Amino acid sequence: MYSLNEQVGNFILALEKQGYDLFPYLPNRDWKEGDPIYYSGPYWDDQEPTAAITALLTGKWLPAGENVNKFERAFSKQFEFDYSVMVNSGSSANLVMIAALKKYFDWKDGDEILVCACGFPTTINPIIQNGLKPVFVDINEDDLNWDLDQLESKITDRTVAAFSSPVLGNPYDFDKFLDIVDRHGIKYIADNCDSLGSKWRGELLTKQAVAASCSFYPAHHICTIEGGMVSSNIEEVIQIARSFAWWGRGCYCVGAQNKLPNGVCGQRFDRWLEGYDKDVDHKYVFGVQGYNLKPADLQGSIGLVQLTKQDEIHRIRRLNKTRLHEIFSKIDGARVIEEKEHAETSWFGVPIVYEGNKTQLVKYLEDNKIQTRNYFAGNILMHPAYRGLEPYGNYPNSCKVLDNVFFLGCSPVVTDPMIDYIEEVVTKFKNEL
Repeated sequence: MYSLNEQVGNFILALEKQGYDLFPYLPNRDWKEGDPIYYSGPYWDDQEPTAAITALLTGKWLPAGENVNKFERAFSKQFEFDYSVMVNSGSSANLVMIAALKKYFDWKDGDEILVCACGFPTTINPIIQNGLKPVFVDINEDDLNWDLDQLESKITDRTVAAFSSPVLGNPYDFDKFLDIVDRHGIKYIADNCDSLGSKWRGELLTKQAVAASCSFYPAHHICTIEGGMVSSNIEEVIQIARSFAWWGRGCYCVGAQNKLPNGVCGQRFDRWLEGYDKDVDHKYVFGVQGYNLKPADLQGSIGLVQLTKQDEIHRIRRLNKTRLHEIFSKIDGARVIEEKEHAETSWFGVPIVYEGNKTQLVKYLEDNKIQTRNYFAGNILMHPAYRGLEPYGNYPNSCKVLDNVFFLGCSPVVTDPMIDYIEEVVTKFKNEL
């Protein structure tokens, strides 16, 4: 007799054989020349939908429950953390991570956190939203990551942390970075949304971090539809982060197991409220002003499948980057960012600096149905939401990014025939210059 998981998988295969157009959201499937080449998307096959459907049919809880709990533990083990908590997005992961660290380390309003001026809003927003102050650091033109000399010069007696976010997964000089934070006694926080799996000297970039976040959005290394994770080796940090993500509860018990008489913790009906001498159900005791940022349990089931593919995803991203690097380096005036000597980058994308007319090159690629992306926000201070913080002109290298930098995807959904086609298009562009 087939297991339920096998039965669901066979049902999906049967529908496909009957000609149903299943999973149209998966990019680049059955690609042929003339079709768009999407830069990224979920690297899924039938396993992920099968796991999700099985979870819906058999799960004891629709919101975060047993599958999410298993995924948290498996993720922690695979990426060398002691503890993790899953939330509904990478943005939420950053929000609750900063909130938890502020509470755990007793940071005060106005304390400073170093951030790169070139990046994405969700690295900056949680700092401001938690009453802390972002202090910006310009990028260097070599690897497009933050300038470590300038970073050190920005440290003051109010600096409590450096929030690292290697753009497109490419590590900067981590020896120098860790030396700076150690000498100045500040914390290293990792926004790992672009760089899941990236290493320095054979160790994961997050190894020395007090906490790290990552995203499971479709464009990222692992996709659980949406989702994010906060990880740390400090148990209390994750407990606080979970509380912020679960309405501010001071305690929680996993999913359907809440139905146990006294909860998983064994203290569900103990005395929880100071000054109140009767028993209280801990599910309704709130220790912080939190949010509802929980994922769905089926997302955990998808994550468990995705973890089994992580090594393959890492390998293909690196191979694709190597090929695209060779192709675009042949264009006069184009420079593809390289990884440093001690790095092993799990590339999010292929960053290209083009000193010619970037718009012309990008339009040529897009006209030939090759999807491109900006180097995210460029100088974040140029954007309306952040112009009141500081003049963007203070960070001239970050200002150049929108003028001459873009990236292509190197996700596993970009296959060898697609890269062959990209090479043909790039060769035509080069010959027409």
